[in-house]
Amino acid sequence: MTSALPATDRELVRAAAHVARTRCRGDNHTMAAAGRAPDGRIVTAVNVYHFTGGPCAELVLIGAAAAQGVYELETVVAVGDRDRGVVPPCGRCRQVLLDCFPAVKVLVGRGDRVRSVPVADLLPESYVWADHQVETDTAAPSEP
Repeated sequence: MTSALPATDRELVRAAAHVARTRCRGDNHTMAAAGRAPDGRIVTAVNVYHFTGGPCAELVLIGAAAAQGVYELETVVAVGDRDRGVVPPCGRCRQVLLDCFPAVKVLVGRGDRVRSVPVADLLPESYVWADHQVETDTAAPSEP
């Protein structure tokens, strides 16, 4: 991990790496994620692997954050078990992160090339779910 990263981002990588090292056991949990809230709190989570498809660590992180009253994340990172280091989010996670937290930064890269990028940069020409929702006017029609 590069020392060029701000201390807060290095702390986030360390938090995810610690969870990956201490909580990921066997094939069910192989990835850890950490996210930083605007108030500086760090939330962590692990994936839930299942042959039918399970939620990635980033998706579990979103739920864990909400359960702890964190509804905004500024920066997120995923780290693999067995000292695999920072792992970029999959396509589904990129899309969910963009839809839930359009301004979130994601830590990506390997070794001393880890850097922070806006999630939108990971999805060029992306579909933004909120941009395509039909707004309905629920107000009662006015009387003439």
